[in-house]
Amino acid sequence: MTIRLLLAEDQELVRTALGALLDLEDDFEVVAAVGRGDQVVEAARDHRPDVALLDIEMPGLDGLAAAAVLAQEVPRCQVVILTTFGRAGYLRRAMEAGALGFVVKDAPAEVLADAIRRVAAGERVVDPELAAATIAAGASPLTARERDVLDASRSGAGVAEIAAKLYLSEGTVRNYFSSAIAKTGTRNRTEALRVADQRGWL
Repeated sequence: MTIRLLLAEDQELVRTALGALLDLEDDFEVVAAVGRGDQVVEAARDHRPDVALLDIEMPGLDGLAAAAVLAQEVPRCQVVILTTFGRAGYLRRAMEAGALGFVVKDAPAEVLADAIRRVAAGERVVDPELAAATIAAGASPLTARERDVLDASRSGAGVAEIAAKLYLSEGTVRNYFSSAIAKTGTRNRTEALRVADQRGWL
């Protein structure tokens, strides 16, 4: 049986190389490759892949959000999250989004190929060390809105700019920052952003 694959990776060189690598496997066929997260569902509808390999950081829609939409819109397509970041928070969010596999990009090619075959068969495939770290780390303490304001502060935007972008009052934005700072045990929003990022909470 041939396993039909959809690749979603924003870096063209990586996407092309990954496609060429997977096409070497006798039982794989790369039927679609996209560079944006908001192209995933349409490509899945058009090409009917068995497994979608999604990078986390993509324009339009990140891989975790794309996985959640894919689970709703094209449930027969299983998802493997393929990422540079082996973070516990990312793994938890990937599982919540319906992904069956989570593979870091520095894994050997045979590990990725094995993960794809097992996910296509309906198995869950996660690196054991990362799974243990995820359990130990626990769930993210941040609310969705606290994540939003931290994420919006990446560019160095001020409270007024963030408030306008998220359609919130400036006081509400400050409150979310204060709460996020307290929950991350940090001194300011820059440190809170760094800690939340490192733990895969954003």
